[in-house]
Amino acid sequence: MSTLSAIDIKSVALRTIGLEAEAIASLQAMVNDDFERAVKAVYETKGRLVISGIGKSALIAQKLVATLNSTGSPAIFLHAADAIHGDLGMIQQEDVVMIISKSGESPEIKVLVPLVKNFGNTLIGMVGNTSSFLARQSNIILNTTVSQEACPNNLAPTSSTTAQLVMGDAIAVSLMELRGFTSEDFARFHPGGTLGKKLYLRVTDLYINNEKPRVSDTSSLKEVIVEISKKRLGTTAVTDGNNQLLGIITDGDLRRMLEKNIPLDSVIAKEIMTLNPKTITADALAVEALDRLRKFDINQLVVVSGDGTYLGFIHLHDLIREGLI
Repeated sequence: MSTLSAIDIKSVALRTIGLEAEAIASLQAMVNDDFERAVKAVYETKGRLVISGIGKSALIAQKLVATLNSTGSPAIFLHAADAIHGDLGMIQQEDVVMIISKSGESPEIKVLVPLVKNFGNTLIGMVGNTSSFLARQSNIILNTTVSQEACPNNLAPTSSTTAQLVMGDAIAVSLMELRGFTSEDFARFHPGGTLGKKLYLRVTDLYINNEKPRVSDTSSLKEVIVEISKKRLGTTAVTDGNNQLLGIITDGDLRRMLEKNIPLDSVIAKEIMTLNPKTITADALAVEALDRLRKFDINQLVVVSGDGTYLGFIHLHDLIREGLI
């Protein structure tokens, strides 16, 4: 067994990355007419793409199924071993079947392939051996042959599974382009995740739950302090008689005013407010609000309508609660 001092860990890691990078680069030559046929077969089917495999290839198949489903292409996973023990019923007449295998010669694959062929489904073989049983029996071949595994014994699936993964991603992205899959579509399939929230959650979904502190430009200092304290946002908007935003007053503005030693009994809101505060419209994406808060290093934005009417505040804490940070 090699000791930690006997190997150069960085060199091993760099060699692994280099070999897998070569495997990925070699795939460019394998994006051929069969690749195009495979994508079109999946795009044009009225059924689903059923993806099967055994061992590490089965794990790649599951990842590809997840990617396809999340990007608008219906897909299901069928484990090759389970398929020949009752799960073949998952395959419907209009489905396209893809089997992923490095060798194309696994016993389970050899049993499964004739059964799929008997069903009459289009069979795509993603295979690392184009002379294999799987390749010979497939209607369409996706070649993921690699020259060498990153494993020092050239045995453990490393470069080969990376090639399968990238080829699968190339299929998924091609299908996204064909379907015109948009960020709005992505959000529909990811409503509960952070990615989805970044694409659909809007300021109006958040600010309406907050207090809406507001004073007039002629409000006294006492009224300003009471409003800030009562609404507990550390700030208040200053508006005119038509609810148009004139400025804001924050806790910081009050502290700076006190440092000036000016008579407090005559101070009114317009004398201490900050003009041209940072704002955002209610229909803006919440992630846009986050970008503005970060850009200006502040904790809240004033929410306004298109004509400048004051609506409320969105706070950094609102975005934290939604998991956007």
